[in-house]
Amino acid sequence: MSTRVCSLDDVGPDSAIRVDIDGHRLAIVRCGDDVYVIGDRCTHADISLSEGEVDCEDGTIECWKHGSTFRLDDGVPTVLPATKPTPTYEVIVKDGDVYVELDR
Repeated sequence: MSTRVCSLDDVGPDSAIRVDIDGHRLAIVRCGDDVYVIGDRCTHADISLSEGEVDCEDGTIECWKHGSTFRLDDGVPTVLPATKPTPTYEVIVKDGDVYVELDR
């Protein structure tokens, strides 16, 4: 079952916001018309990824603390020091709202 996490208008173009819902800390990322949802924790140092830089051309988000980047589509880190992926979530945008499948 999908859970509404925010309005699409809550997320600016080429940026991210943090949403805490049902025990999940999420980074909602918008790149043009695409929306991604990944865990909002750098797996290296538990830093909020939504505060980092979004690179829509590369499809990544960077941890502002130590520079690790994570792919938006699968959460895999592409730059050290992080070596473990962060979770990703199935996302649906419907009628201007963002929904996420939290149960997996």
